Amino acid sequence: MAHLTIYQDNQGDSTVVSNLFIDEYMKDANDAQLKVYLYLLRMMSAQMATSVSDIADKFNHTEKDVLRALKYWEKRQLLDLDYDDGKNLVGIHMRDLRTARGADMVPAPQVVASFVPVPSLNVTLPRDIPSDADSPAPSPSKEEAPANPFEKPNFSADQLREFKNRQETAQLLFIVESYIGKPLTPSEIKAILYFTDVLHFSDDLIDYLIQYCVDRGKKDFKYIEKVAVSWAEDGISTPKQAQKRSSRYDKNVYAIMNGLGKGSSPTAKEMEFITRWLKDYGFSTDVIIEACERTVLATDKHRFEYAESILSSWKRQNVHHKSDIQGIDDKYQQRRRNAAPPAQKQSGNRFNQFKQNNYDFDALEQELISN
Repeated sequence: MAHLTIYQDNQGDSTVVSNLFIDEYMKDANDAQLKVYLYLLRMMSAQMATSVSDIADKFNHTEKDVLRALKYWEKRQLLDLDYDDGKNLVGIHMRDLRTARGADMVPAPQVVASFVPVPSLNVTLPRDIPSDADSPAPSPSKEEAPANPFEKPNFSADQLREFKNRQETAQLLFIVESYIGKPLTPSEIKAILYFTDVLHFSDDLIDYLIQYCVDRGKKDFKYIEKVAVSWAEDGISTPKQAQKRSSRYDKNVYAIMNGLGKGSSPTAKEMEFITRWLKDYGFSTDVIIEACERTVLATDKHRFEYAESILSSWKRQNVHHKSDIQGIDDKYQQRRRNAAPPAQKQSGNRFNQFKQNNYDFDALEQELISN
């Protein structure tokens, strides 16, 4: 039988992935890490700019998920992350896989990157990924993977089968299906396995987790997993702890949304902002509300982005309490006074000194008509 020639209509509309990546790196990466790396190749191939927030929105991940994936590939030496003096990510250098781990590594080309203040990080990626791997490279060591205790593993079919055959699993899956309102898919069952074997959630905590998300109209397991990881990172191990945290957290979220003039529930993107302000920046609610009030007075659009610019500035200036803000305001007003332009010098030109009259031309016209 004759050999077949395989070809496509559009040669340009494609992204090249190195065989070395497929053979040596892809097998150890999880779903989020693969998506992020392949998307970077896609954007680099098209010479298009992207950002951490754009990637997060593209794949329904959090920005923290994207940053974890980037750091994973950096540790695997497939890319380099460039930061400015403020430790903000401003560039990504995609390495040549043929030399990424070699002793005679070639010098990295200059990264072309443009920085836009948070929340939008605009990064242009250089083109230097080969179309194929011509020379072999040592297989990456397993020890270089990030030690993240909450990393979701790729469960095998045998692990999934063993989990489903456990005596206590049937009741747990029945409870979850009752909340979700449909039979669980294999990937959703793997999520339950992840909650029990990796996050070490009890059946009661998983029960409360699913109920908590469903009550908020969220049945997507990607969302449920994000909530579960957030609880695990906060050390939540019982339904009582989760209920206490949720009550406090929901109260803060409502106050912040109300402070920005929004009466609806926050979107996933808005929740990322609120979580950053509360957890990453560590601000108390009264500090965030102060920023929200200033935002509402300043703009009707993009209020979350405007509030982010205020709060990130306060974070850089070591604001810890609402009382610290007055000192910053005073310094700002002092700088404005010092930078005020000098009074304009009175011109000696006699025409400039002429005082113009303000005539009522309508009244003059009526007077002329009457005469």
